[in-house]
Amino acid sequence: MSERSATEQAEPSDPQQAAAVEADLHRFVAPVVGPDDERVFTDSGIEIDRVYDPDDVAPGLEQRLGEPGAYPFTRGIHGGMYRDRLWTMRQYAGFASPEDTNERYRYLIEHGSTGLSMAFDLPTQLGRDSDDPLCDGEVGRTGVPIDTIEDMRICFEAIPLDEVSTSMTINAPAAILLLLYELVGEEHGVEAEKLRGTVQNDVLKEYVARGNYIYPPEATMRLTTDIFEYCRDRVPKWNTISISGYHIREKGCSAVQEVAFTLSNAIAYTEAALARGLKIDEFAPRLAFFFNCHNNVFQEIAKFRAVRRMWAEIVRERFGSANERSQTIRFHTQTGGVTLQAQQPEVNIIRVALQGFAAVCGGTQSLHTNGFDEALALPTERSARIALRTQQVIAHESGAADTVDPFAGSYLVESLTDEIERRSWELIDKVSELGGSVEALEFIQREIEESALSYHERYRTGQDIVVGVNKYVTDTVDDVDILRVDPESERRQKERLARFKANRDQAGVDSRLETLREVARDEGNLLHPIRDALAAEASIGEVCNAMRDVFGEYRGGAFF
Repeated sequence: MSERSATEQAEPSDPQQAAAVEADLHRFVAPVVGPDDERVFTDSGIEIDRVYDPDDVAPGLEQRLGEPGAYPFTRGIHGGMYRDRLWTMRQYAGFASPEDTNERYRYLIEHGSTGLSMAFDLPTQLGRDSDDPLCDGEVGRTGVPIDTIEDMRICFEAIPLDEVSTSMTINAPAAILLLLYELVGEEHGVEAEKLRGTVQNDVLKEYVARGNYIYPPEATMRLTTDIFEYCRDRVPKWNTISISGYHIREKGCSAVQEVAFTLSNAIAYTEAALARGLKIDEFAPRLAFFFNCHNNVFQEIAKFRAVRRMWAEIVRERFGSANERSQTIRFHTQTGGVTLQAQQPEVNIIRVALQGFAAVCGGTQSLHTNGFDEALALPTERSARIALRTQQVIAHESGAADTVDPFAGSYLVESLTDEIERRSWELIDKVSELGGSVEALEFIQREIEESALSYHERYRTGQDIVVGVNKYVTDTVDDVDILRVDPESERRQKERLARFKANRDQAGVDSRLETLREVARDEGNLLHPIRDALAAEASIGEVCNAMRDVFGEYRGGAFF
């Protein structure tokens, strides 16, 4: 990788110089200057000029752009982009029970959704069964509870698994949910080779931003690379990981930090897979990414263009890939949940439309648009339909899909693309100096916390205007119907789990779980004994507990 930043130079010996370098590393967020300052900044601290002209674009633009579908992929990973095929329109859904979730999935497919995105409740995300006392009151609240293969069967009843792709927002227990989906696919008569979808499987961002982890980093990285290896051999169309900047941005980071920390995590996962003995072009084509999209349309478009160019360089120059498919960054985008406001919630429809437009103009491969009521509760059918219709209007009425990379050549967008790339490389280099993402967890946490504080202060002082919240406020409270999860659904889920456990071969389950512990103590691929245990009707909690017995639980990484 070419030299780019002062952080690659020798460490300064003078304390004042060292402090200056450290302060320089903390400039990736907007400064708090108050509402009376005439300067305008993006959230990444990039000052926006009143007017942009050709002098604001560095020489060599033609080389940095390239052609659509060709290295460095700045203009898009496909030559024709949406003229040839629209992005996958996903809607994130899952709540209350497998039955309710199946009903919502079928509703979304009937209304034009071309991909499903599974939301899991907190117990499932943390690898605990619904009957675990720690989970009382949380079952089915933030997503669907999946305890056993029976729950997965119900979720996908009457859904053609060979025709849809399914994205699963699941991390620490990602292997288990993938295997349950594979087992249900087999029951549907769909071979594993035909299954399409993604498991998020990105626990590094859980350590720094979200907190839904189970095992220590070493065990986590082992499971991640086990999934890479397993899918290479058995589920070749499956995206083995969705390296997520989304949740880092939700925690409060800036656009530049989102790019830098996501790519730093991607480097860590890639290095772990290479250390396992996998070859870069065996697994890199199935790596996927997941990004957030906020309200500053031009910064977001530039962010997506920059990250495509950067990942192409990382994979080709740093890891020696010869396959262009490995060098293309395929990413899903979700509009910014943290940007949604409880005040005047219907204004969120406008925010989501702007964000969706930016994601499409930035070249996303799939998109989820949030419901306008999600600052209040899980989306209703009405808000989910409006969110899906937003994507369809962008696709068919806005003109954004009519041409490839529509903002290419814009003085502003090209300047922002270059500046986001430059600043992101600086942060990536700093993480590399610290030993990579696993060793730099606390540094990344501090950077995110600084950005989140800056957001708050800019809002508090009125430097940043949030319509309906700190300006254009009304005295009335908008009456919005929200989705209310039936509290009885938790009781029914626990009863189903009890019946399931009572009617299985417990000795067979115990035997498979002990085999899993043995493999965990050794060096074999964990997915094979996990699959055997799930096929024998072990629950998610039992499988995760078997690995907890060997790996323990992660207790570090307290948030600031």
